[in-house]
Amino acid sequence: RYIVENDPQWGPVGLAGIFALHALGYYIFRASNGQKDQFRRDPTHPSVAHLKTMPTERGTKLLISGWWGAARKINYTGDWLMGLSWCLCAGVDSLVPFYYAIYFAILLVHRALRDDHFCSLKYGADWKKYKEHVPHMFIPYVI
Repeated sequence: RYIVENDPQWGPVGLAGIFALHALGYYIFRASNGQKDQFRRDPTHPSVAHLKTMPTERGTKLLISGWWGAARKINYTGDWLMGLSWCLCAGVDSLVPFYYAIYFAILLVHRALRDDHFCSLKYGADWKKYKEHVPHMFIPYVI
């Protein structure tokens, strides 16, 4: 209903930008999750065999290159970009359409902090070393 009453009048360039943002988010989300899934299923598969890992005292390996070397929750970034693109379809004249993007950002930050806490308990000192290798949580070299 909001869009019907507040048509943002996006032209072709604006719509292409929104689509590009959505496509970028989808690519980041699917590629990063696909890489993690492939590594879990078969770490010797040619698509992931080249990735650098960090061994842990638990006997597992943590990825420190590829998507997961760029940021610890890079998949969340892709997921949020897709949600933001949906909100942008309603225009930028009000914060109302961005309720979802704001809510989702809060949810993802909370989830990431919770996961970070559980991983610190699970991996102990190895988690601190891992965070030295992968210092950024969502966006490489930013945050």
